[in-house]
Amino acid sequence: MRRWNGWGDDTINATVPQEAVNFLRTLIGEPAPRPSAELAEVLAKIERESPSRLAGHPALHPAITLDAEARLRVSVGQSMYDWVAMRYGQPRRVTDGVAYPEHSGQVRELMDWAKANDVILLICGGATSVVGHLAPPQSDKPCLTLSMQRMRRLLELDERSQLARFEAGVVGPDMEAQLRVKGYMLGHLPQSFEYASLGGFIATRSSGQQSLRYGRIDGMFAGGKVETPTGTLEIKPLPAGAGGPDFREIVLGSEGRIGVITEAIMRVSRLPEQEKFIAIFFPSWDAGMNAMRELAQLRIQLSMQRLSNPRETDIMLRMAGHASQIAWLERYLAFRGCARGDQGGKTMMMIGLTGTRAQVAANWKVAKGVIRQFGGVSTGTLMGKKWAEKRFLGVYARNTLWDQGVAVDTMETCVEWNKTTAMMNAIEQAGTEALAKFGEKCLCYTHLSHVYGSGSSVYTTFVLRVAPTAEQMTERWDAIKQAANRAIAEHAGTVSHQHGVGRDHASYLPAEKGARAIEALKATLQHFDPTGLMANDNLTGPAK
Repeated sequence: MRRWNGWGDDTINATVPQEAVNFLRTLIGEPAPRPSAELAEVLAKIERESPSRLAGHPALHPAITLDAEARLRVSVGQSMYDWVAMRYGQPRRVTDGVAYPEHSGQVRELMDWAKANDVILLICGGATSVVGHLAPPQSDKPCLTLSMQRMRRLLELDERSQLARFEAGVVGPDMEAQLRVKGYMLGHLPQSFEYASLGGFIATRSSGQQSLRYGRIDGMFAGGKVETPTGTLEIKPLPAGAGGPDFREIVLGSEGRIGVITEAIMRVSRLPEQEKFIAIFFPSWDAGMNAMRELAQLRIQLSMQRLSNPRETDIMLRMAGHASQIAWLERYLAFRGCARGDQGGKTMMMIGLTGTRAQVAANWKVAKGVIRQFGGVSTGTLMGKKWAEKRFLGVYARNTLWDQGVAVDTMETCVEWNKTTAMMNAIEQAGTEALAKFGEKCLCYTHLSHVYGSGSSVYTTFVLRVAPTAEQMTERWDAIKQAANRAIAEHAGTVSHQHGVGRDHASYLPAEKGARAIEALKATLQHFDPTGLMANDNLTGPAK
């Protein structure tokens, strides 16, 4: 069963080594665990304070349920705001009803019903949003959420063209399983892979961990079908074209504002013959970042590059457990010139090599030369295997840490190489200073998770103590988030590299796009949705 107030399957629990917990205490202070609210308590509060406005509707569609738990589960994601609402038992307004369409025809039928009855239509894929995509807007109108979880079939596979047509509600593991039996894969593997849906990937312009090989979702998305309030939009899966603007770009990043993505035609790949992940250590941040940039700009065919700054490197090694093995590794790395440290110490890079055996060998040979040029020390595939085995389990530690009184959340952006280090330092400083105003310490650390010839993503984690009350916790996190967003805007970064905008970041989008672009965006939304059927506040925020 999926957790209602945290991440993932409730039978899976992450272990955090005691050394790591003790280390966190020295950095943020002694945590004070507090009991989390019970589901029954939260549901009773919803029934009492947020009853469905569709109850008693004279023409309620038979496919709509008003069940409080169903309404709750499609109205919250995985942001800190969502966690605070659930863990402290103070849910925000939830949607008024939920329907589970099973095909495009039912989506159109429910959309027409909502339109006829002046009901706002919301969409939920896997409920993994971290930027507030799911909560209903502040409106006098009732809201109906379409949960896409029953629309998960592989409809067609064109092996000659390597195109797969899926229903857009399919989640990562189901999609890959249906392709794997036929010898193919999509290769879109974000940390939310277990639960996020294909439609959600597309609507938020998601990026997977191995995007260097397979591409971001915007490169994988070839075409499909969207049910909009004014009719069906179909996009052909052409390999390329110069026939004016590419309408895929209107669907990508649309965040539920122009319609419901019901089918997606995706560019898939054959299963690779071999795959390796190798951990490499560099003596300093600059050495690691310059090696990463050189690897990207030489277009060496790696499937992944990820570089942790010295603080994250240190924390990752402490969190790994196996103290005697890590101690041996530390001695070996110190001997090779990569000493343990914090902001001035070594950095760890993880690279992926994927393809035929010949491709993997050839690409590693070229990459190894670049790595040595910058003082990199390879530790082989052992740590890489461990990372690959647990790549989707690390986020479960968020549940364990919260239970011990420690809260964790992240923010991310993307900038050019000449701004990367300054951006990283600015975000971490913003988080630290914001929380210091409350007399609290914030642990900040960063990695570069996706690289390009011209720049890199910057992905920062914030660790802080759980506050005694929901109001205090919200105030503290809001201070961190707004300070980090301001730092991103001031250093000309994107409002989001891979999580989308939602409503949490909507006020910062004009800083990236500019006034004319925002006017064009609003005009596009108005074209597809003239009556505000899908006015969920994502991208542009609430109407003024």
